[in-house]
Amino acid sequence: QAQLVESGGGLVQAGDSLRLSCAASGRTFSRVVMGWFRQAPGKEREFVASINWSGGRTIYADFVKGRFTISIENAKNTLYLQMNSLKPEDAAVYYCAESGLYALVGRPLSPADIRFWGQGTPVTVSS
Repeated sequence: QAQLVESGGGLVQAGDSLRLSCAASGRTFSRVVMGWFRQAPGKEREFVASINWSGGRTIYADFVKGRFTISIENAKNTLYLQMNSLKPEDAAVYYCAESGLYALVGRPLSPADIRFWGQGTPVTVSS
């Protein structure tokens, strides 16, 4: 059973930064596309960013382009999401996700692509 453990969420003010981490517990990352999703109360889970296993290619949702950066450190089995210039509308529970895809396919990940989810880490942004 894959275990993905997120950390780094919290309460910040608009304009602040946070870095989320996702560690694969007790295993190494599979050589698949990894990603971040988020879900705000009353809304569907939505794609935020994805990265291929080598870290050489990324895809972002339009609403985070230029503000968020996804990265992967395979030696540490850790996925990151650096979030800058946070806005109140970025408040959500953020989920780390391991897909079943071996390469980015030129489109955002969908929940149907995901094999394993982390438990989520909450991000709250005050105005």
